[in-house]
Amino acid sequence: MRNISQLLAGSRPAPLQDIAIPTGLAVLFLGPHPDDFDAVGVTMRRLQAGGATLHVAVDRSGSGIEDSYCSPSTPEAKAAIREEEQRRSCRFFGLPDDRLIFLRLEEDDTAQLVDSPHNADLLRSLLASLRPGWIILPHGHDTNVGHQRMAAMVRRIAPEAGYPIAALFNRDPKTISLRPDIYTAFGEEDAQWKAQLLRFHNSQHQRNLNTRGHGFDKRILDTNRQIARELGLQAPYAEAFEVEIFGA
Repeated sequence: MRNISQLLAGSRPAPLQDIAIPTGLAVLFLGPHPDDFDAVGVTMRRLQAGGATLHVAVDRSGSGIEDSYCSPSTPEAKAAIREEEQRRSCRFFGLPDDRLIFLRLEEDDTAQLVDSPHNADLLRSLLASLRPGWIILPHGHDTNVGHQRMAAMVRRIAPEAGYPIAALFNRDPKTISLRPDIYTAFGEEDAQWKAQLLRFHNSQHQRNLNTRGHGFDKRILDTNRQIARELGLQAPYAEAFEVEIFGA
């Protein structure tokens, strides 16, 4: 077993099960949007089963909801829908209610968070209160500006924490490129569980059906299939992460 620092000095990519989980590890998932957590649900589930304490902090955003999905189609109504979807998915996952935090981040006129001093200060306060050893979040080399901005703020803020923090930047369908340092391989049983987790985000499921002709669950799992093929794994699915260590 290697610790996460040794990972970067050795052969990569490495399966998650070969990485030692420190006793008492706190893991913070930072979600620029509700549902980003669910995109790596199998990894988060295995970390929790391995003894890590999970915290999920999500921007309370209504981005990604079609106007036809809700009435009135106001930003607040959309944000309330997405908040409830995330609460339901996290309860299904088994995350205690007090480990899910909704951040009130400043957003632009498309309901995407902005890289601002206010938002950076909120993230600094969050890290100071939770002191996570690992932070997991979407990769910044991505077509989604919310992913880009959250990753940029973490890269600036994490080195200020005063102790080592490992950031695991995950791949999702909008990631342009990523160096796969860690992967979580999984089979059909876990895929069925993950599909159910993803479908709690019904607003996104319906939008994908309307715009792409397939559901949100298939969109994410197709990416997991592609990762497994690219890594040459026997397992049919995988979640992948690029690792950076700050303050080492």
